Amino acid sequence: MDKEAGCCSTHLIEGDGTFNAEGLDHFIKQVKMAECGLSYAVVAIMGPQSSGKSTLLNNLFHTNFKEMDAYRGRSQTTKGIWMARCAGIEPCTIVMDLEGTDGRERGEDDTAFEKQSALFALAVSDIVLINMWCHDIGREQAANKPLLKTVFQVMLRLFSPRKTTLMFVIRDKTRTPLENLEPVLREDIQKIWDSVPKPEAHKQTPLSEFFNVEVVALSSFEEKEEQFKEQVASLRQRFFHSIAPNGLAGDRRGVVPASGFSFSAQQIWEVIKENKDLDLPAHKVMVATVRCEEIANEKYSFFVTNQDWCDLEEAVQSHIVPGFGRKLSSMIDTCLSSYEEEATYFEDSVRSAKRRQLEEKLIQLVHPTYQLILEHIQSETLDKFKNSLHDALNEGLGFASAARDCMGSFIRIFEEQCKDATIKQADWDSAKVRDKFSRDIDSHITEIRTAKLSELNALYESKLKEALDGPVGALLEGGGDDTWLAIRKLFDHETKTAVSEFSGALSGFEMDEKTNEEMLLKLKNNARGIVEGKTKEEAGKALYRMKERFTSLFNHDSDSMPRIWTGKEDIRTITKTARSSSLKLLSVLAAIRLDEDVDKIGDTLVLALVDHKKDTSKSVSSRDPLASSTWEEVPATKTLLTPVQCKSLWSQFQRETEYTITQAIASQEANKRNNNWLPPPWAIAALVILGFNEFMTLLRNPLWLLVIFVGYLLSKALWVQLDISGEFRNGMLPGILSLSTKFLPTVTNLLRKLAEEGQKPVSSNSQRAPSNPPHMLNFQGVESSTGSSNVTMENGPEYTSPSRHVKET
Repeated sequence: MDKEAGCCSTHLIEGDGTFNAEGLDHFIKQVKMAECGLSYAVVAIMGPQSSGKSTLLNNLFHTNFKEMDAYRGRSQTTKGIWMARCAGIEPCTIVMDLEGTDGRERGEDDTAFEKQSALFALAVSDIVLINMWCHDIGREQAANKPLLKTVFQVMLRLFSPRKTTLMFVIRDKTRTPLENLEPVLREDIQKIWDSVPKPEAHKQTPLSEFFNVEVVALSSFEEKEEQFKEQVASLRQRFFHSIAPNGLAGDRRGVVPASGFSFSAQQIWEVIKENKDLDLPAHKVMVATVRCEEIANEKYSFFVTNQDWCDLEEAVQSHIVPGFGRKLSSMIDTCLSSYEEEATYFEDSVRSAKRRQLEEKLIQLVHPTYQLILEHIQSETLDKFKNSLHDALNEGLGFASAARDCMGSFIRIFEEQCKDATIKQADWDSAKVRDKFSRDIDSHITEIRTAKLSELNALYESKLKEALDGPVGALLEGGGDDTWLAIRKLFDHETKTAVSEFSGALSGFEMDEKTNEEMLLKLKNNARGIVEGKTKEEAGKALYRMKERFTSLFNHDSDSMPRIWTGKEDIRTITKTARSSSLKLLSVLAAIRLDEDVDKIGDTLVLALVDHKKDTSKSVSSRDPLASSTWEEVPATKTLLTPVQCKSLWSQFQRETEYTITQAIASQEANKRNNNWLPPPWAIAALVILGFNEFMTLLRNPLWLLVIFVGYLLSKALWVQLDISGEFRNGMLPGILSLSTKFLPTVTNLLRKLAEEGQKPVSSNSQRAPSNPPHMLNFQGVESSTGSSNVTMENGPEYTSPSRHVKET
């Protein structure tokens, strides 16, 4: 038979026992057998060589097996095992044509292949046709007896759970009715069965436990061809729907699914070739295991390369994919359904186990992507939570309320998104991710709460600093009896205001009472710290402040006008007042008095530093009240300047202010000398006695009086312009030097003014001053010019008379 003859046949096993796996796979693809599932049947035929097996199959199933050419003699036609699909029969029916038995080509003793092929046929077939001659029925040495023994012997090695249909086809039926032939045949079959050695477990097992025996008879093909074909056509009908209940192949137990037939047949033949017992149930499990694993691997590989999965995996790398769980669950369902569709006819336990393995592999494959999308969900939801909380706080909502609302809202969103990302095939627990998300939210809320509280605390601390620092500094600089009373009032007022506002601001945080009280106490302590810090700062500048106070009071009068030491001022009293005020400032800066504690610092300082001369009557050995490092009734924490430090500061203060007092006394003495121009009485008497002759001369010649008068006017003008008395206040030598530089310009200016007055018309002069005598006109101009406090030269500087300014003020 040509191997290529017919598109639906193949040489399954060569005559030497070689299994044609490639040809079988090609055959299964050609007939699309893998799509049949369990809806297929396998028919095998065995019998003596040249008994018309191939002819029967070709007529019965419309196959194209090679038939013996009777004109060339009787010889072996079929070698090994051939396989073909039965045309026109549903469900899909595969028929195997086995090499004939008792052939001279193999010899009398070579029966190994016969047994192997028989065992293979019984293992894979649902129906076994046994072709036999009608004249062999009832004969002891019939040609079919060795064949039946072989069939029964190998059947006991199969351990098959299902019954195989043995259809005895009686060829070249004679006139003897079939009803008479069948009992004889069955009796022969039973004898053969009884004679076959059996294991202990099957000693009493009847033949019906292993086989369904059917007997049919056909007329001779050569002599009664038409009748033969009619009988074959009738027999053919029995193979339609053969796998239906009560059909020829109705027992479907242990049937291998069509997709695993190739592998199953190959494994069965290998076991047979190794001459091992063939355990078909175990073989079925093995086939199911291999095929289900192959199917699972195919579906897994298809899933990995599936474009939908690749797109989904790529999208998850960058962002959240809405409906991730639903999409992925659908893909996995599709993959598992495809597996179930192909593996549905295999052993249930194996199929289910491999399905679970496939499902686990798929879940392991997608789990990193699931974790990644959970990370995206956590990250993006946390960012949205932060933005939402920030916006809520900017809108003025209370922190606790805003945090609570945002937290509840976004935890719900997170859980919904996690639920959306979960696949139904996996029992993944997102509790760890949810716990981490909750921790992240709590951490952020704590961070923002801390930052907001710090910001709020800093705000009110800055307000307190602004409200206390400057005013406290100003009050301490004033340094009076009620300084600390004013500071306490300011401190209490500003602290209460700030604490009240701060408490209202803290209410939005809904903190526990203890924490709330601690923060309010911290703000109060901060306010106290501001006052104490400012006081310490001012105490560090105590000497400077005392000198500044002394200078201000000593050099300015009660109207804050600069003092001019004219000689009438009581410098001693002024000095005492200024020093007392400076001492008061020192007592104010010596300690912090925010708690209304009574102390005697001021009295002690006055007693020890100002009124110490009044205590001269006391014993010299009396203790110095300032010879101590602490004040009575004043704790060290509130002490800024110890008694010893105050004494040292006061001594330094006195030394540094003595120069100012000395300068004032010197200035006063200078003023007194400058304002006393009259000579002593003895000098006046000497002038009268010694100047009598000159006085008489003036009386005798009145013209000298005019000259003297003019000289007086000129001298007066020069006196005023040069401010001689003012220049000599600073000393003799500085006055002389200053006058020497101003004398010539002033004289030149006066002469120029006189010349200008002399050139004016008399009429204009008379109109301006008609009541003045003519000889006084020029001098009036001089006097008016000299009486001016400011004289301006054309090309010279402007000179100002300080004494004139003093008089005008």
